[in-house]
Amino acid sequence: MVLSMNIVLTGMMGTGKTAVGRKLAEKLNMKYISTDEIIEKDVGISIPEIFKIKGEPYFRDVETKAVKRVAMLDNLVIDTGGGVVQKSENMEELERNGVVICLTASPEVILRRTSRTDYRPLLNVENPQIELKKLLKKREQFYKRCTKMVDTSNKSVEEIVDELITFLSEKKRK
Repeated sequence: MVLSMNIVLTGMMGTGKTAVGRKLAEKLNMKYISTDEIIEKDVGISIPEIFKIKGEPYFRDVETKAVKRVAMLDNLVIDTGGGVVQKSENMEELERNGVVICLTASPEVILRRTSRTDYRPLLNVENPQIELKKLLKKREQFYKRCTKMVDTSNKSVEEIVDELITFLSEKKRK
C-alpha cells in the first residue's frame, strides 16, 4: 500500500508508539522517524536531561520545532511524544499531511511497561500512578482529536499493526 501522507502515532508513554511505529513503517515500506530522537540530536542531550536541565516548557518548544520539520516531509511513520497533542499548532501541522492515530493503554499497563526504565521524566516522581492518572486526565481531551484511537493494552505489536493497516486501507478507499 502506497500512501502519499504521513502516519502519525501519538499517545501516552508506554502505549507502544515506538515498537508499533517501527513495525508499521517496515510493513508499509515507509521511513520511521521519532520526534524524540530528532530533539535529542538537535539539543545534544537525552530527553530526561532536557527536562532536568532546561525544563518541560523548553522541551515543548523544541518539540514544536521538530514537529514542524517532520510534518513538511512525506510518506513517513512519525512517532511523537505523548504531549505533542497539547499544542493545537502541533496538531494542525501533523494533520495537514497526515493521519494522526492515538495509541492508548490502561494506566496499569502503562505503569508496567514504563517501570522497566527511568527514561520517563514525567513519571520519575514519588507516586507515578497518581501522576500518570493526572496526565491521562489532562491529555484526554487532546487525544480525542486524533483520527483513530487504538487500545494496545491486550494486543501484540503485530495485531496493532494489522489493525492500523486495515484502517488505513479503508481510509484510502474513501
